[in-house]
Parts: sequence; C-alpha cells; structure tokens
Amino acid sequence: MGVEMLELDEVIERLEKLSYEEALAYWIAGEKEEAKLYKELAKRAKALGLGKSVVEVLEKLSKDSKKHADELTKIFRESFSREPKTDIPPVEVLPVLNKFERADQIKEVLEVAMESELTAHKVYKILAEKVEDERLKELYLKLADVEKMHYEALKAEYEKLGD
Repeated sequence: MGVEMLELDEVIERLEKLSYEEALAYWIAGEKEEAKLYKELAKRAKALGLGKSVVEVLEKLSKDSKKHADELTKIFRESFSREPKTDIPPVEVLPVLNKFERADQIKEVLEVAMESELTAHKVYKILAEKVEDERLKELYLKLADVEKMHYEALKAEYEKLGD
C-alpha cells in the first residue's frame, strides 16, 4: 500500500502542473486505455461463462469510455488543432487483466476495477480542489463523476455475485 500511495502522490503532483490542454490529452489517453481494458475483461468474462449481466456491464463501461475518448478527442482537435498525446500513465488502468484467468476470480477482478475507479475518482477530486483554472476544475470534477459512475456500475455487479 505504501508504494501505491507514493505513486499516487507523484501522479497527482504531475497532473497538478498540467495545462488544460495537457490535462485533456491525459484524460483522453485514460479513457482509451479503460475502453481497451473493459473490452478485454468483458471478453474474458464471456469466455469463462460468467453471468450475462457482468459481461454487459463491462461492455457498457468499455463503450462509455470509448465514447468519452471520441468526444474529448473532437474537443481537443477543435481547440488545439492537433492530436492529443501524453506521457503520463493513466491512473485508472491497473494491472487487472493478469488477475483474470479463471471464473472464480471475477470478484477479485471487480474489486480491483472498483478500487481503480475509486482511486481515479479521489485523484480527480483532489485535483479539482488544487487547480486555479476554472476550465480545469470543471474538467476534473466531470472526470471524478465519470469514475464514480463506473465504480457504482461495478459495485452493483459485485453485489449481485453475493458470496
């Protein structure tokens, strides 16, 4: 846990220094990564014969993330006349995939994904409080909400699994 928190502080520190343009590029990269991650998780859940609703939630999260990335990329191109690029690793995407080889691991995978979304939510909330730029503040608050919704969707599935 200690190492993770340190990395998180580091990420927050780096993100804090970003301009609106850089923050937007970062967000887009994160959404693209999330889209890929959830798509792969959905594929694995399906292959493992897990419940239809788990697969559907993961697929929906993937589509949501892709849609966000596309919308944001459009805004980015219109605003800055270039393609978004960032070199900061996304805070959302933790190594969840390598934990998901067997059906009995679904709860663990959902736990990790939920934790990841909550962490992202927390980071964006902190950033919204720290930045001066109003557009950035708004961007981070929006991001925090998105991550919270993802968390809630995962949590609902997790609770359906029971013991």
